[in-house]
Amino acid sequence: MNLDLLLENLTNPALLFFILGILAVIVKSDLEIPENSSKFISLYLLFSIGFKGGQELSHEEITAEILWSMLFGMTIATAIPIYTFLLLKRKMTVYNAGAVAAAYGSVSAVTFVTAVSYLEMQQLPLHGHMVAMMALMESPAIIAGLILISIFNKDKEPKIKKRIALRHSLTNGSVLLILGSLLIGFMASEKQAEGIKPFTDDIFKGFLAIFLLDMGIVSGRKIGDLLAKGWFPIAFAILIPLINGSLVALLSGMVTDDVSNRFIFAILAASASYIAVPAAMKMTVPKANPGLFLPMALAVTFPVNITIGMPIYFYLASW
Repeated sequence: MNLDLLLENLTNPALLFFILGILAVIVKSDLEIPENSSKFISLYLLFSIGFKGGQELSHEEITAEILWSMLFGMTIATAIPIYTFLLLKRKMTVYNAGAVAAAYGSVSAVTFVTAVSYLEMQQLPLHGHMVAMMALMESPAIIAGLILISIFNKDKEPKIKKRIALRHSLTNGSVLLILGSLLIGFMASEKQAEGIKPFTDDIFKGFLAIFLLDMGIVSGRKIGDLLAKGWFPIAFAILIPLINGSLVALLSGMVTDDVSNRFIFAILAASASYIAVPAAMKMTVPKANPGLFLPMALAVTFPVNITIGMPIYFYLASW
């Protein structure tokens, strides 16, 4: 792999702000981003990506490649929870195994946003249908995780409220915002979109840097809880995303030749949800321990993906 690609990523200002957040925790600084500000920035990032994706989608023709890509993405989101659950249930309770499997089968919107910035560094476009793909891949993993818990749960308690889980996975704020923004961007004309371009384009990277600073602070605070749980969750959180992302970067060549699409597929397969899945599991599987799957996704997998993962996936997608 080209080491220049890795070094370029490691010196990316957005990533360095993430590292700064971790360092702030290590030195016990009082640096923090107000919760309301952090939530606003996350909403802005999703809105911006969705709107720009809708604009791109309005110029795309629905082809057989796009339809096959949609099927490929849904297959990934279903297959990953199944195989990871079978691995995890040897070391964890059924509840925790299902929650972790759902998290790793689902996607991370923040990792996706960071990947978009990485594509811009490589001067490659983000195609609109891949934004829709991210939203579509969130729900199947949650549903698969809940079904697996139902099948392997011997005491059958507590009963999983499948209807509530399904509704929540489809109306989750991040999914609803990115799909809504995608639709609005698709409907808006170029002239209309030009009016908000300074908001959707010009300040995007600055907001991303501040948000990653906040993610670094949160990750630094949670890593200690995870270290107390032994080596297996940490090894899983490092290796499984790299395996998933690398395999999908190669296998995606069956449905598309576009490097940016293959890279995004790899990111979606490698990332782990720490927003939608924890919220869904809190409502439906209260016996699942958020102190396990949340630090795994946020404090380990997220940093691995944005530091060494993205250059690996991009190299394989370009190969």
